[in-house]
Amino acid sequence: MALVEAARFYTAFEASIAKGALDAEDIPALLFDEAMNWGGFDLGVVPVRVMVDEDDLVRALQVLGGATP
Repeated sequence: MALVEAARFYTAFEASIAKGALDAEDIPALLFDEAMNWGGFDLGVVPVRVMVDEDDLVRALQVLGGATP
């Protein structure tokens, strides 16, 4: 199992919505660098990365509305 980036967001709020959409489709996801999106204002310069198992990447991109790799 290798984790790969499915999406990145500059607000923790948007990343959480994306994770919820993946969870609803039974695609396990993790948020990386969420704590780096500091200040409580969602203005962090480090994006929050939505990570999924590489075997779930194509489905995750479909759910998130992205193109397939």
